[in-house]
Amino acid sequence: GGTACVVTGQPFDTAKVKMQTFPDMYKGIVDCFVKTYKQVGFRGFYKGTTPALVANIAENSVLFMCYGFCQQIVRRIVGVDRKTKLSDLQNAAAGSFASAFATLVLCPTELVKCRLQAMHEMQLSGKIIQGHNTVWSVVKGVIQKDGPLGFYRGLSSTLLREVPGYFFFFGGYELSRTFFASGRSKDELGPVPLLLSGGFGGSCLWIAVYPVDCVKSRIQVLSMAGKQAGFMGTFVTVVRTEGVLALYSGLKPTMIRAFLANGALFLAYEYSRKLMMKQMDSY
Repeated sequence: GGTACVVTGQPFDTAKVKMQTFPDMYKGIVDCFVKTYKQVGFRGFYKGTTPALVANIAENSVLFMCYGFCQQIVRRIVGVDRKTKLSDLQNAAAGSFASAFATLVLCPTELVKCRLQAMHEMQLSGKIIQGHNTVWSVVKGVIQKDGPLGFYRGLSSTLLREVPGYFFFFGGYELSRTFFASGRSKDELGPVPLLLSGGFGGSCLWIAVYPVDCVKSRIQVLSMAGKQAGFMGTFVTVVRTEGVLALYSGLKPTMIRAFLANGALFLAYEYSRKLMMKQMDSY
């Protein structure tokens, strides 16, 4: 599921990070794509793909594993049998709990990904003299400068994004599946309803938490050039100096990516889960 998500949405994610951290450099999504292609070539859209793959595979593995455990916790809290189907709201709460665990594996890999994606802009703006072009060089740079804890820059903003965001993510997904099922079992849904439900869930997530993600990207990327203020300090600085709309820079590529990538994520997740369940049953 994580692999399908990255392969589908990486170019749009790259545009998002570039526009979030350097909004003055780009007029919009088309301008960002054209300039990136002219300056770096097609490979520029897939900068940070390796850490993005690691991030998404690790995050979604932990997320969906913990989602199952958190569903059981919610069942205990509401006092129902462990096989009882949860409501869409209860599933949303379970997803929100699960995201807190996923954040711990996501934050370090996302920091490396964001830095690779915005490295060209950091050099153009003069904030750094020489950039790192590989995953290992970025990792080595973080360890030399900040030590292992440097990988957790932006952890608080990542948590602020993930916990409420995944409430809307799983809530939107389950609500949409309920709509398409219309009285039937959700497990009987075909690929198109699953794609649309995943896309709807992803869109709900990003609409709800986009300003938080923008602040997170700034902290993780700009900390390359020196000490960066925390979440509230960065948030206030952006609003005062650039206005509230700066927090929504890169929203358009994000929404395109959210629908495509999360549709692919849930489609791959549901079908791979069913395949694995069949394999288990055969044994």
